[in-house]
Amino acid sequence: MPLSPPSRGFGHVETWVFDLDNTLYPPACDLFAQVDQRMTAFIGDYLKIDALEARRIQKDFYVEHGTTLSGLMAVYGLEPAAFLDFVHDIDVSAVVENAALGDAIAKLPGRKLIFTNGSCAHAENVVRQLGIDHVFDGIFDIVTTAYEPKPRRTAYERFVEASGIEPSRAAMFEDIARNLEVPHELGMTTVWVKPGLPGPERHQQISHEGADGGHVHHVTDDLANFLCRDCLAPSASAE
Repeated sequence: MPLSPPSRGFGHVETWVFDLDNTLYPPACDLFAQVDQRMTAFIGDYLKIDALEARRIQKDFYVEHGTTLSGLMAVYGLEPAAFLDFVHDIDVSAVVENAALGDAIAKLPGRKLIFTNGSCAHAENVVRQLGIDHVFDGIFDIVTTAYEPKPRRTAYERFVEASGIEPSRAAMFEDIARNLEVPHELGMTTVWVKPGLPGPERHQQISHEGADGGHVHHVTDDLANFLCRDCLAPSASAE
């Protein structure tokens, strides 16, 4: 059983774990629209099907398997490296440098890590564009977890093993609420970085599903301000 943290505040936290996409930058940057299109194109070419059927498979796999890649691997035996390289070959110029976020993360006491279902190369590309690549102590990607994606428990267990963190002394920041269920069970303090209003389709609503559950300890739609106000405030460090 994981150790219980002294509170659901942040005074005990020594490791700060951040998701990447739509967490460290706002959804308005819409990087995923590019990734989305490239996934459809890859699937169409790989399975020799039209774009409409490729998109259907893509979204069904995301809902059923956690990521489209995981579904392709499970159902079609896809080797993942080419897929990851292709879908993350995107233009990140819509991401605006965020010095305030970088300063806030840099001031957090302890290690600062990225844990993403994407690739390490994609994460490096994005945080470099944000101008905050210097504040992180490590990036853990889908390769780290042997292609087991969040929200599967195995993904978090492999992340914990690879990073050497103590979950009861860690905080996790995520834009997908269900991805905080296992961190909560492991003893992490959890923060849902609310991504805005969801679209009408199931795959667009997943980020919000379960957001009112007990596994979500804190909610914010302004990460930099939240870190300064709630994680770096004297009350947060006095616990």
